[in-house]
Amino acid sequence: MSIATKTGDAGTTALMYGHRVSKCHPRVQACGAVDELNAAIGLARATVAHRFVTDHLYATQKELVALMGELATLPDDLPRYVKDGFPMLTSEMTRRLDAIVKEIEAQNVSFKDWATPGATHGSAALDVARTTCRRAERSVCALQDEAQLNNAEILVYLNRLSDALWLMARWVEARDGGKAPETALV
Repeated sequence: MSIATKTGDAGTTALMYGHRVSKCHPRVQACGAVDELNAAIGLARATVAHRFVTDHLYATQKELVALMGELATLPDDLPRYVKDGFPMLTSEMTRRLDAIVKEIEAQNVSFKDWATPGATHGSAALDVARTTCRRAERSVCALQDEAQLNNAEILVYLNRLSDALWLMARWVEARDGGKAPETALV
């Protein structure tokens, strides 16, 4: 079977259980934003040289796959999705992120001021992942505003994930000796 099915050539795509919608449908936008987030986290994972961070990023990527499946399911199909045994995003997953935040903050890395991305390759990749996470959060929020979000925990999770990514970026900067330049080159 080829990846080029040609079923999307007219600008539609399939959600779970075969429902076809426009590729610019808010649900597809949200899935796409989370897919971008997963790719950005993959880039950060490939760039960062600290297992503490990469292990957490890998766990997050697995959770994002579950999140995308959930987002690709219309509210009427959610009972079938659950019955079929597909994973749902849970508060336990959000608590995992809370624990990461707490662990990093216990190492004297916390939010004190805005950061200028780019002090190190790894921290820059994490900041790209963070901003991509915020875009995904906005896309999911649009679903919530239309009463189409199946699971309110998704917004909590994405909000916490962006916090964790910001802290990871600062943690990596500290470990790699990166420091944002005080003045820009002219």
